[in-house]
Amino acid sequence: MFNDTLIRAARGEKTAHTPVWFMRQVGRSQPEYNKVKEKYSLIEITKQPELTAYLTATPVDNYNVDAAVLYKDIITPLAPIGIDVEIKSGIGPVIDNPVRTIQDVEKLGELDPFKDLDYVYKAIQILTQEKLNVPLIGFCGAPFTVASYMIEGGPSKNYHRTKTMMYNDPELWFKLMDKLVETSITYLTAQIKAGASVIQIFDSWGGALNKADYNYYLAPGMKRIISAVKAQNVPVIIFGVGASHLATEWDKLGSDVLGLDWRMSITEARELGITKALQGNLDPAILLSDWSIIEERAKKIVEEGNRTGHIFNLGHGVFPEVSPDVLKRLTELVHTHSKGL
Repeated sequence: MFNDTLIRAARGEKTAHTPVWFMRQVGRSQPEYNKVKEKYSLIEITKQPELTAYLTATPVDNYNVDAAVLYKDIITPLAPIGIDVEIKSGIGPVIDNPVRTIQDVEKLGELDPFKDLDYVYKAIQILTQEKLNVPLIGFCGAPFTVASYMIEGGPSKNYHRTKTMMYNDPELWFKLMDKLVETSITYLTAQIKAGASVIQIFDSWGGALNKADYNYYLAPGMKRIISAVKAQNVPVIIFGVGASHLATEWDKLGSDVLGLDWRMSITEARELGITKALQGNLDPAILLSDWSIIEERAKKIVEEGNRTGHIFNLGHGVFPEVSPDVLKRLTELVHTHSKGL
């Protein structure tokens, strides 16, 4: 029997229990993942559909979470359009041909998803047709977050080059945004066609901007992506880190669900007038604390969500040091405690 609890929560409905999934639930906290990583890199894994499907489904089997999230990276669509990107251990995505000029943007190609990324969609089909009885969450990186890697050449703390381009050369900036918006729509549409039933947009670094700049430079593109996904009757989640000051702005973008990090509580978001479904938002560091602390904090979040339009998650991804037993126990706690509300 298919468990659609998360989809119903995403649409704002009251559910029999609060659904749970964890960002980075497929990752270094799992012994199965670590065993595979001894042999393959992240990119090598994602190019093997059966292996990707195995790792994606493992947390569902191990923890009894209410959704699977496809194992891949936000930079996956960049190589097919002409970006020379490599994921380096301990660093993250590193790009050898960063985008700095109009000519660099004009050289970028078009994404042909089922040809260029056939392995991604084969993994989705295996998962949704053979392995899962819960929704599969597909995703992409938001244009600002992806652009920051493309412009900086890798991870950045301050996004100096990215912001300089945005402020100094808006023509170049919006040309790059248009390219990334269209690529994202193509990429996500194919994920949905292959079987993904929820989409999350990781605007991971969007919180680096203030409200006015976000609304001018980023919001139009985000609205286009969200509108294209929602037109296919699939709920959309937006999530970013350190973006509480943008909560009311993100509320206007048209998504079904607003993901919160741990800096803003469910109650605080509701007090701002946000009525749509919310996702979050236990501080992932708490998972390294004593169980009594985890239990207390998790119950408070569950109670604030009140089993209505709430998806339980962390305020960011699972740390490698977190015990899988804690994630399993936490999932059971959320399910059990929410049923009593």
